[in-house]
Amino acid sequence: MKLGAFSISLTVKDIQKSKAFYENLGFSDLGGDINQKWLILKNGNAIIGLFEGMFDNNIITFNPGWDENAQNVEEFDDVRIIQEHLKKCGIVLTAEADTNTNGPAHITLTDPDGNNILIDQHR
Repeated sequence: MKLGAFSISLTVKDIQKSKAFYENLGFSDLGGDINQKWLILKNGNAIIGLFEGMFDNNIITFNPGWDENAQNVEEFDDVRIIQEHLKKCGIVLTAEADTNTNGPAHITLTDPDGNNILIDQHR
């Protein structure tokens, strides 16, 4: 199964302080809008999202169809195919993609330890 680019989405208290902290670790802007209180930062292949006031907990994120530079990849598994596979494996989803659509969609699930996972397809 091809889940696409991996990142961790961090809920932060002060996006300015968090941005400065991660820049000191060598991360630089990849995308986002600090005025809307969200940023995507990159260091090599490592990607983190900083989100102030958007959700309660950190989220493990995968982006089918994208590489680590948010560029389209030729071959990828559509989020609906991933959803079907996970459901066949008995994994409970907390949000599902509409199987009657195509293109952008997302699903969410929680691992056995309570970690939230977002599989977010943008194309």
